[in-house]
Amino acid sequence: MDQHSPQPADPASGPVVLVGGGGHASVVFETLALLGVQVRGLLDDASEPLLVRRGLSRLGPVSMLGSPDASDSFVLGIGDVAVRRKVLDAFADAGRWISPLHPTATVSPSAAIGRGVWIGPGAIVHTAATINDHAIINTGAIVEHDCKIGENCHLAPACVLGGAVKVGRDTLIGLGSRVLPGVKIGEGCTIGAGAVVVADVPDGQTVAGVPARPLR
Repeated sequence: MDQHSPQPADPASGPVVLVGGGGHASVVFETLALLGVQVRGLLDDASEPLLVRRGLSRLGPVSMLGSPDASDSFVLGIGDVAVRRKVLDAFADAGRWISPLHPTATVSPSAAIGRGVWIGPGAIVHTAATINDHAIINTGAIVEHDCKIGENCHLAPACVLGGAVKVGRDTLIGLGSRVLPGVKIGEGCTIGAGAVVVADVPDGQTVAGVPARPLR
């Protein structure tokens, strides 16, 4: 987590611009709407992304992040970890990144939440957990006590992390997977859907199965 404090998503924070306009952006947009946050439009390289067809204005390509409007805050509405990393490497300091927390999410008052984090409906972030900048804690995911989630990780829907799990940056924890307490997962890893991770996973490795094993 960097030295900046996260800016919460609330109606008083000014207009918000979504970066991305596809499926993940749609669920982030709905969270913002439930929080009463005004969304001015979106940035996407596609000329007619999904959210444009649903009525939100496209303001231009993602490169416009390089010259933000002084009044705008931003939310990264891209689900793909690799694409998110490219955007962050180019524009992470381009503007104010807010952290929309869905009204039905449960976040411990002792948890630390970084900038640009999205926490989805029904997700739980428990005691003394740390969620670093730009991570996604998706629908129904559970992050137990003392976990540390690295920058730009994506915890997919319904995955469960036991206590004191550590996850390196740019890692995807797949749908419905389970990680046993105390396990350490490295940077740039992929944990397959439904996997049960019982041992540490080194940087860059893809594992799947029960128990999880490296894929060739």
